[in-house]
Amino acid sequence: MSSPDHQHAELAGVEVHGMTRSSFILKGALATGAVYGAGAVAPFVTNALAASSDIDILNFALTLEYLETDFYQSKGKSVGLSGQAKSLATLFGDEEAEHVAALTKAITASGGKPVKKPTFAFPVNNQAGFLKLAYTLENTGVGAYNGAGPSLKSKALLAAAGSIVQIEARHAASIAILTAMPITPNGAFDKPLTTKQVLAAAGPLIK
Repeated sequence: MSSPDHQHAELAGVEVHGMTRSSFILKGALATGAVYGAGAVAPFVTNALAASSDIDILNFALTLEYLETDFYQSKGKSVGLSGQAKSLATLFGDEEAEHVAALTKAITASGGKPVKKPTFAFPVNNQAGFLKLAYTLENTGVGAYNGAGPSLKSKALLAAAGSIVQIEARHAASIAILTAMPITPNGAFDKPLTTKQVLAAAGPLIK
């Protein structure tokens, strides 16, 4: 990626330690979001998951949910949250864990093997930094689901993914209200990437 802009530099500091294809795509999605913004994540994920099976797509979603669960349940405790921020992190962590369980069950029911949980590191050490990253991660997650959804062949699985992405969007909106951030950061529509930008971001991961 050669853009001089870093719209969400904090995403660049999120570490995903895993050797699966899902982990590499998640790293690429975070890097894309760091440089081009959360609205760029959907086309990146669409390209990176092109021709993937439903199980591959669900395993990518599972990896994303692992990250979000770890962020709220582990990092949320270590930074010493208080007040409404603590309450939201507890609630969201429980809901992300439910997403993990649901995706794991769906993958197994489809005859697949759930991907192993990677390890993560988040570049925040206080409540303000935590909330800023939470806002960015949730909006990035919405973009990731929007990018992955069109590749799902099963209508039942697409509906299930749709029910999850709506919760991610509500998480993002709740954090936006708490921190006085824009509820719809890209306006009525996410900003699309040019073909050149998508290939620059996704190219190294498309085999």
